[in-house]
Amino acid sequence: MTFSAAWPRPRLIGPVLATSLLAACATATSERATGTCPPLPAYGADLRAQAADELSLLPPDSAIEELLRDYAVLREQLRACG
Repeated sequence: MTFSAAWPRPRLIGPVLATSLLAACATATSERATGTCPPLPAYGADLRAQAADELSLLPPDSAIEELLRDYAVLREQLRACG
């Protein structure tokens, strides 16, 4: 058995290996992309006070409270992003 019969396309190993390695590396970046953070809406004091008043009227363990906690985390992440 000759080498070419045992391994029909040895010239393809290099390009295939290089493509595989480059594709694996291309899925992550070490640099933060710029311009990808959405704007963070600013709420006035009156609106925040109204929201606090309305939140105090909700029953204990309201689902809305949990959603607002998640929203607060997202706002913190936006602040860190921008």
